[in-house]
Amino acid sequence: MMHTLSEVQMICSLPERRPALAALMPARRLNFGKFAVAAENTFLSLVFAALVLLPLAEILLRSTAGIGFEGSSSLVQHLTLVVGILGAAVAARETRLLGFSAAALIDGRAGRWARFSAFVAAAAVSALLCIASLQFVRAEYAAGRILAHGIPVWIVESLMPLGFGIIALRLILSAADRVAGRIYAGVLAAACVALFVFVPFEPRDMVAPGLAVLLVATLLGAPLFAVIGGAALLLLWSSGVPIASVAVDHYSLSANPSLPAIPLFTLAGYFLAESGAPRRLIEVFDSLFGRFRGSAAIVTVLVCTFFTSFTGASGVTILALGGLAMPLLMGAGYRERTALGLITGGGLPGVLLFPALPLILYAIVAKTSIEAMFVGGLMPAALMLGIALWWGLRQRPAGDAGRTPFDRVRLARALWAAKWELALPAIPITVLLGGLATPVEAAAATALYAGFVATAIHREVRFYPDIPRIITECGLLVGGILLILGVALALTNFLVDAQVPEHAVEWVKQHIQSPWAFLLALNIFLLAVGCVMDIFSAIVVITPLIVPLGLAFGVHPVHLGMIFLANMELGYLTPPIGLNLFFASYRFGKPIPEVCWSVAPLFLALCAGVLAITYVPWLSLGLPGLLR
Repeated sequence: MMHTLSEVQMICSLPERRPALAALMPARRLNFGKFAVAAENTFLSLVFAALVLLPLAEILLRSTAGIGFEGSSSLVQHLTLVVGILGAAVAARETRLLGFSAAALIDGRAGRWARFSAFVAAAAVSALLCIASLQFVRAEYAAGRILAHGIPVWIVESLMPLGFGIIALRLILSAADRVAGRIYAGVLAAACVALFVFVPFEPRDMVAPGLAVLLVATLLGAPLFAVIGGAALLLLWSSGVPIASVAVDHYSLSANPSLPAIPLFTLAGYFLAESGAPRRLIEVFDSLFGRFRGSAAIVTVLVCTFFTSFTGASGVTILALGGLAMPLLMGAGYRERTALGLITGGGLPGVLLFPALPLILYAIVAKTSIEAMFVGGLMPAALMLGIALWWGLRQRPAGDAGRTPFDRVRLARALWAAKWELALPAIPITVLLGGLATPVEAAAATALYAGFVATAIHREVRFYPDIPRIITECGLLVGGILLILGVALALTNFLVDAQVPEHAVEWVKQHIQSPWAFLLALNIFLLAVGCVMDIFSAIVVITPLIVPLGLAFGVHPVHLGMIFLANMELGYLTPPIGLNLFFASYRFGKPIPEVCWSVAPLFLALCAGVLAITYVPWLSLGLPGLLR
């Protein structure tokens, strides 16, 4: 779902001739000085560059010398941890940590009080996570583990308490504009931490009041990582488990060998969005389909889907393509409301296509093959794409407005101009399905290819300052996501240890006997989850709960994954969390209710697609070789 995370807090009015990401300015930036900001951005960029180059070095050494780079996999995993921590700190600096979308509607004095309260609560949770991380690092220091090449593991891990401490400080500074207000915020946050650490009450008695406070903070706009992390801290503390286990789980997230693919594929999508690729791809699809009635809708849906599959974030698609797609649709005679709905929801099928972030992340959390999820998503994505195209064509205006005759010369020129972008999907698909590289290595090759095309071939992106800026934007997004995933994993592990999945299976089996009824109930449940939880949090928290249920009713893991992702797709369009609604609102200057009404018919059509994916398993499992 997203550039992220809280672009709902930004006014994204993008002039058509400016690069998409260059115009993404936050609503508020803390004043740390140009040198400090540049140094932080440069450090993040260098770490991200190392994350790209190490897997490529592994490929090169393996193919030429038949050897590998010592400790490469472990180094890459720990670099992902560093990127996540640094990116989250930058997101806090830019006040762009993902929060409750509806809170952005609160303005005036009430908005200031809401922000103050929410950020104080979030700062207190971040400070507690800092304490938990310090306890974890102290234990690791005593253990004396070595990462690679003589580097102690605790040195890398020490960035965790540092990062959480910086985030806590920046949340306090963001809570108010004046010095006095920031001092009050710091005192209140410190009091909350002291109450948690030195509480004279029985821990179990504090769970209900603590969760109630977190719920209120959520509604007021507290970052989601603080809400989920706070809940994990409370529940673990009340169970007598050391809070350091939250830091342990956050660190263990980086141990997954496929996780680095997420930031790498995201970087490739950012290079696409920053370059002239949107304009070239629109020209290609317009050359192909411009002769048909409704061609503007076809072009919009296809290009938006393509972009979303690489950014994994349909919000970025709205920002990158909105300035091009809206004039295209309006010029073809589409009503403004129809055009707004099509741009807001037209890219959602890309969430089901490799290498979209949600698809990769679900495979990691559900312990399912990424390759199987990739193949399993092809037909469901094609179905959802067909529905979006059908809806767009039904709304086409009468007459021939916007239609252009087919011109082979124009098509040839457009294909030649966009040949590098059109070849991009072949890079990961070829090396991954051909067994030539791991998912992380395929992602690194894709990121390098996209960056090389943007800088060296088209020369639309400068090495400086564009590449550091793009990497910083990407790191900000990735950091915000990984921050949520780390604390969500701690909450998930608590639920697993408390045998919540097993109890859920028993309860569901007692009340639901039919697999068909179970699938219907699952759809209703996931739609409700999509209303109140972003897709990345939902993947980490909800997936471990529904996987045992799916197995109990004989639902194949890949089919279950497609059901989950298709429902979460709709969450992008569902108030109050639906980020696409807020992206479109800020991008086009329209009220949220107007955006909701504009996308409602497409939302209902996509619901029919979700039901088809749910009740026709062949769509997810029918391609040859999937189950081998």
